Amino acid sequence: MDEQITGLLQRVRSGDSSASDELMPLVYAELHRIARRHLSKERQDHTLQPTALVNEVYLRMFQSSNPKFSDRDHFMAIASRIMRRVLVDYARARGSGKRGGPGQRITLDTDLGMPAASGDALVSLLDLDLAIDALARENPSPAQVIEMRYFGGMTAEETAEVVGRSIHIVQHELRFAHAWLRRRLSGESGTSPAQ
Repeated sequence: MDEQITGLLQRVRSGDSSASDELMPLVYAELHRIARRHLSKERQDHTLQPTALVNEVYLRMFQSSNPKFSDRDHFMAIASRIMRRVLVDYARARGSGKRGGPGQRITLDTDLGMPAASGDALVSLLDLDLAIDALARENPSPAQVIEMRYFGGMTAEETAEVVGRSIHIVQHELRFAHAWLRRRLSGESGTSPAQ
């Protein structure tokens, strides 16, 4: 299936507009699973549904007349970034940026698939977004891999393939990013742990 997706992405890149229509059913289930996972953490009366989130991500991805995706993993990396933007834009529009807002807080460790440390706090999606942006300014590589992991649901192996680094480097960057974000979001002084 990955080869079929990559072939369709190459057709999209070369300007074949029908290829994006053929691509949607192949990537829809995975994008929907990621959207459902993100939205399951939101409040019960959340108005954004997984299907609407996937549709918005897909529309934004193909907004350009000639998007440049090299393969399935690159496509999912771009989808990760766009899903982050859509969720953050939606949270801002709903006025959920206030610290302590009901239903807009997420458990950082659980969401990142890493073991929870005692006393982990809940953080807002907007706080997480700002922290990832701060990490990206200081150290772009770990910010990129944590975004792919959290917002794209990509494994360390998939991320390593996309970014062209070894799995060991990516795992190290994920641990570093997680520790950095935990410190930043908990308000500890000196937000940049040693790498």
